[in-house]
Amino acid sequence: MANRVKQIHEFGQSIWLDFIDRKIMDSGELQKLIDEDGVRGITSNPAIFEKAISSSSDYDEDIKKLAKEDKSNEDIFYGLAVSDIQRAADLFKPVFEEEVRGADGYVSLEVSPFLALDTEGTINQARELWKAVDRENVMIKIPGTAPGLPAIQTAISEGININVTLLFGLDRYEAVTDAYISGLEARAAAGQPIDGIASVASFFLSRIDVMVDPILDEKGLPELKAQVAIASARKAYEIYKRVFSSERFAKLKEKGAKPQRLLWASTSSKNPAIPDTKYVEELIGPNTVDTIPMETLVAFRDHGVAENRLENDLDQATSTLEKLKSAGIDIDQITQKLEDEGIDKFNKPYEKLLAAIETQKKTLETA
Repeated sequence: MANRVKQIHEFGQSIWLDFIDRKIMDSGELQKLIDEDGVRGITSNPAIFEKAISSSSDYDEDIKKLAKEDKSNEDIFYGLAVSDIQRAADLFKPVFEEEVRGADGYVSLEVSPFLALDTEGTINQARELWKAVDRENVMIKIPGTAPGLPAIQTAISEGININVTLLFGLDRYEAVTDAYISGLEARAAAGQPIDGIASVASFFLSRIDVMVDPILDEKGLPELKAQVAIASARKAYEIYKRVFSSERFAKLKEKGAKPQRLLWASTSSKNPAIPDTKYVEELIGPNTVDTIPMETLVAFRDHGVAENRLENDLDQATSTLEKLKSAGIDIDQITQKLEDEGIDKFNKPYEKLLAAIETQKKTLETA
């Protein structure tokens, strides 16, 4: 029987793995995922690196070496992370070099979550990380916060591939598409090439339902539980199709610009009552990316169903969001709260990561 995960690519969607550590690369498991499951990219975040560095001794020697160079804990972390991202990017280079060059094969590294509300700090670190990694198939992750929008635009105008992260709301998503296009326009106006730039906009899913579902019970709308995230994603795809088929983008397309693909993130089911492959199965469709954690990939490989469902039930998606409004549920307020909490959820593991590096430094010094 054909590999179920690999089948997803037949419908125009790329599966990226939401996980990285040295073990998966050293053991050959990542290469196996590329070959057998058709995994076409990787995303990382502070929480993923925190687990990787804290739960193994794989990084001890490098921490010891970097500590001797009198580097800060944050500099040590990025020294470790850049090395891992470079290795992963090299593993995915054959995917990047396929017939449609640059369609996939990207590996993402995030700016410090401490900079989520700092425009200039984000721009500066995006430049530094892009230069440090020095791989054309890397994306720098910038959160799609209000202060993140000008940073995204500037980075794109400078030719940096960007993965816009932490998107929950439709208005903010559309603002991100504008930042991307504005960055391309500025670069083209400066006489710079735009045909090699790639970007994705990461729309977070399951966290929306985790926050909305209890409110639906209170409002007497239990039939809408586990539907709001999918409805929002389908409406986001409508925005994507409208924006990137516009006359404005057509002018850039003539110069080789690529649309900024939607990427589905937070695709593991947080509620045991929801099928573990739901957020993957419901949103398979063309010109999109889905980044999934290892356990979701394994689950889909075992019992997932690959079908083009992204544009199914569009009327129902519209109706679902209208029912929320009629019931007095402010989805914009909810998505802003999710963004605020999302920043905090990345800050905490990052703080934990820096503390773990400090602990390992002291342990290694003692040893």
